[in-house]
Amino acid sequence: MAWLLVVVAGFLETGFAVCLKLSHGFTRLWPTVAFASFALGSFGLLTLALKKLDVGPAYAVWTGIGAAGTAIYGMVFLDDVVSTLKIISIMLVIIGVMGLQLSGSAH
Repeated sequence: MAWLLVVVAGFLETGFAVCLKLSHGFTRLWPTVAFASFALGSFGLLTLALKKLDVGPAYAVWTGIGAAGTAIYGMVFLDDVVSTLKIISIMLVIIGVMGLQLSGSAH
């Protein structure tokens, strides 16, 4: 259950990163509200998960999901540059996240 919280928190991290861009420096109301909601949800779920998980693997999985998700979202929806190296790098992040998740132990 704790790992599920980390995964959901990672997806919420993607949401807050995208909304941060869309807020244009907190000058647009609804993206700013969405940013705050996603950020609170993400940090809240991560906090709950850390009661049961080692901090290193859990934090790495959280940031890895957020980073990969944000990069993919940017390429698909925000016209970010797509390159072979970027796609390979995202795949390596995902592989690393999976390895860290498998190495994490519950208390």
